[in-house]
Parts: sequence; structure tokens; C-alpha cells
Amino acid sequence: MLKQLLEQATTSNGKARLYAFENTVELTNLIPPTVSYESGGNTLIVGPTTIIESAAQQLSQMNSLTLLSTDGEKGTHAQLYFANTVEVTGFLGTFEVTIENNLTRSNLAEVAIGHDCFDVVLDLCLNSCMNEEVPVPGYYPVGRGYPKLADALEEIPTLMGTFDKPKFFRLDTDLCAHSSRGVKGCERCVDACPAGALTSQGDDKSGHHIEINPYLCQGVGTCATACPTEAIHYALPNPDDTQKFIERTLANYEQAGGLDPIVLICSSRHESYNVMALKALPDNVIPVVVEELPSIGIDTWFAALVNGATQVLFAASRFMPPTIIRILNNEVSMAQELLSHLGIQKECIDILYLESLREGPPTLCTDSFDLALGDLEGNKRQRLFTALDALAISRIPVDNIVELSASAPYGSVECESKDCTLCMSCVAVCPTRALHTDGQSPSLQFVEQDCIQCGLCVKACPEKVLTLTPRINWDKESRQKATIIHQEKAAECTRCHKPFAPQSMIDMLQEKLRGHSHFSNEAAVNRIAMCEDCRVIDMFENMTEDPTNQLKY
Repeated sequence: MLKQLLEQATTSNGKARLYAFENTVELTNLIPPTVSYESGGNTLIVGPTTIIESAAQQLSQMNSLTLLSTDGEKGTHAQLYFANTVEVTGFLGTFEVTIENNLTRSNLAEVAIGHDCFDVVLDLCLNSCMNEEVPVPGYYPVGRGYPKLADALEEIPTLMGTFDKPKFFRLDTDLCAHSSRGVKGCERCVDACPAGALTSQGDDKSGHHIEINPYLCQGVGTCATACPTEAIHYALPNPDDTQKFIERTLANYEQAGGLDPIVLICSSRHESYNVMALKALPDNVIPVVVEELPSIGIDTWFAALVNGATQVLFAASRFMPPTIIRILNNEVSMAQELLSHLGIQKECIDILYLESLREGPPTLCTDSFDLALGDLEGNKRQRLFTALDALAISRIPVDNIVELSASAPYGSVECESKDCTLCMSCVAVCPTRALHTDGQSPSLQFVEQDCIQCGLCVKACPEKVLTLTPRINWDKESRQKATIIHQEKAAECTRCHKPFAPQSMIDMLQEKLRGHSHFSNEAAVNRIAMCEDCRVIDMFENMTEDPTNQLKY
């Protein structure tokens, strides 16, 4: 349907768009690892009695049908049950339904069909029993308006047997900024998931980690868009391949003589809406079809702008789940904030709500950046800053350093030097090595481009001397350079005179430990000012001179 529409264009831009569409190697979804669901067709229908009995008549082919009334009205179905409260957890093949009557709780599946759980749930309640914005597989919250009852009744009979679903995402724990050494930091992906598939597991003692439940994950992509380190990324296909596909599509469009290309990111599941949008837009709008709108992030949007695109739009709907709209709006707003600092029209990256097309054409950008960087290399953050730096050269920002909104994953770390002991707790938890030490001198060094403002360093600092400042530094050299944010004179070992620690730390330890029972004599206190090797030598020399000293250690 989409290709047929593109073939109808007769303008030069329309012909160039068709050429790019046909001659760019198509994004291929290599089959990733999968998870399997087992369903025997044991179905629960929950809601008002009259409505659920009517629906049951159209699902007679299911292995078993259990009806759960929420309004208490009597009915005629043999398997009709009643409940004051209902709790549903699980997914296709594993739905555990707990009901309560007169303060007595019971597992409905055990009572009704002699199983631990139901396989499928058709929920006709106005207030759904499960509140995830994107319903889990096998659960149909028809009562809240989506999906439609007719669609659910058509699909449910097909849910008997074994079903495979891709694991949509990859998680690289080495890149994850969620926690380190018992300290919690970034939770962007958990906050961004509308399906309840991402959770923070663990505790302060054992450590925290992000866990993705592949059975609940619906592949929406908001977690990947929100992740600042690419620790979690889309796998159908991976974001780097998508970015290269867009870059080459733009190159082919230009090769065919097309002008002022606009990239329209479309969801593959809504082809009819994509066609409707393209009919209302000019022929220089190039559709790029992806699995889900949020499956590609801000780095890809800017990569398009520095490879010939004059604008990047998202073919969205106001009826999308609220979390998807919120995350997409947040990320687009951040992109627009960066554009505005360069004096570029903020609508160069924008959301096109299909419903608004009825009110008139959207704001379209025709401003050319005269850039063709080609394939951008590196990780997500490196690709983004490569694009931003290219734009900053062509559109010199008014100010090199501009503060950003509090949620921005870009910025600096400041250190209150007078109280810092250079204990390196912050270095130990930094997930990107934005904070580090050179290993040669008592100093704390910082690379601004690598800082994602996760807050792990602030929480880990025992002296509470670190603060975060969300901002963008348009000066590439200073942003990428390692700068010293705190440095001290090195304490030299009193025996071998080798520098081995910050002087302030040695002074602090001597002050705190003087008078302690294990440091009752001055020799023990002085030993703190020795390096590890000399400390051991001094202890054994002391024991040799007076063997009774060993009782003190």
C-alpha cells in the first residue's frame, strides 16, 4: 500500500523519493533469541454478568470458559463466579487470578478448572484488572476501549498452542548506570516502560540491577530511547543499522536529484495511517518504517539532519499509551532545546500527530545545513556529539555553555575542593569513566562529554562535595578534554619518600585514629604516613626489637 502511493508521484522529488525507497538496502530483522508461551486455551472472562455471558457465546471453541462477575448479577452460565475484588497477574499461559469474597481470598483457577492459572483473560471491566498501558500477551482489556471487542473475539481462539516471541532488547550491564557498589543512580528505562517489563531488583547490600522480563516486554522502544549509555538497545534491528539505513536513504534521494528531504519516522503496524499522512504531505517527505516510533533515539535524529534532512518528524497518534507520548515528547523537547541554542528552528525535529492533519498542514522546515557526514561511527553518545559538533560549526552558538533542563543527560560535575579527601568513591561508581584518576597523582579528573548526569557519584561521595549541573558545552575541545576538578599535594612515605596518597587523607586518618586503642603509641600513628610496603617492614622491625609488640597487632 505504501509503495503504491509512492509510485503515483510525478514530481522530481516524488521520483527521487521512490528511487531512495527502492534502492536503499532494506532493514532486515534477523531473528533474535525468543521466548515461548504455552497456552491450553483456558479462558477467563471478567466483567458485568450480562456482558460476559454474551461474549462467552462467541468463544465456545475455547478449551474451557470461566466467567467472573463483578456486578453480582445472577446469570445462567454453568461456570459463573462472583467476587468483590479481583487481582490478575501474569501473561499468556500463566494468569493467576486471585478473588476475594467476604475477606476470603482464593485462586479462581484452582476452584474453577483445577489448574494453577488461566491461559487467556478477556477483561470487560471499565476499570481493568491489570493497569499496564501496553497489555501483556494474552490479556485483552476491552472494557477500557482498546482493543475492540470484535478484534479480541477474533484473536482469542487462535491462542491455543505454543507461541514464540522475540526478545526485543539487549542489555549490556557493563554500560548500565542504574547502580554500582550498592548505590542507585539512573532509572530512566524503568520510568519509560509502559508494559511493566523493566524493574530494579536487589538491595543496597547485594546490589541493584535492571531486570527485563521478556514475557512482558512488548518491544515499544521507549527504554532504548531514554537510555543515555546504550546499555539497553533495540534488537529489531539494532539502532546503528537503522541509523545507517536513514543515512543511505538520504544519500540515494540526493543522488536521484531530490531536494529538501524530510524524514518521517513511521510505525510498521500502522501502514494505513502512514499512507494517510503522506497523502497530506509534500513529495519531499520520505517515510522510514520502523518497528516502533521510539525504537531509535536522539543520535539518529541528528544524524539525519547532518546527512541532508531538513526535518525529522514522527508519525504519532494522540491515542498512543501516555508513557510513550511522554517519553517521546521529553526526548523531542531535549532535541529542540539543543537546536534552539544553535539558532535552528526547533520544528526541525518534531512530532506530527496524525489527528492534527485534519486541522491543516504541519510546520515544515526547508532550511538546509549543507552537510553530508555519511555514516557516523562510535557509540550512541559519540554519534550524537559528532552530529552536534558539525551543526555547531555551521551554526555558531551564541554561548559556548548553556544550562539545560534538570532531566538532561548532559552536563558537568563540580567538586567543593576544600572538603574532598580524594577517596575515589565517585570514580569507583562512575559508569562511563567521566570521573577518573590518572593513577599518577592525587587528583580527580573529569571528561564532560562522557557524563550522563546519573547521580551515582553524588550519592556515593561520603563528604557530599559533588554537585551536578545539566548543561551543553558547545566547545568540543574543552568538552572532550580531561580536566582536573580537584588535586592535592601527595603525601610522601616517611621511610622511602615515595608519594602514595593525598596528604589531606593521611592528616585526616592520623587525627581521627590518634587516641584509639589500636593506635595508642605514636609509632602506630606515624605508620599511617607510610606506604603499604614500608608499613609492613616497620611493623616486623618493631616486633624483632621487642617480641612482645606482636601481641598488640
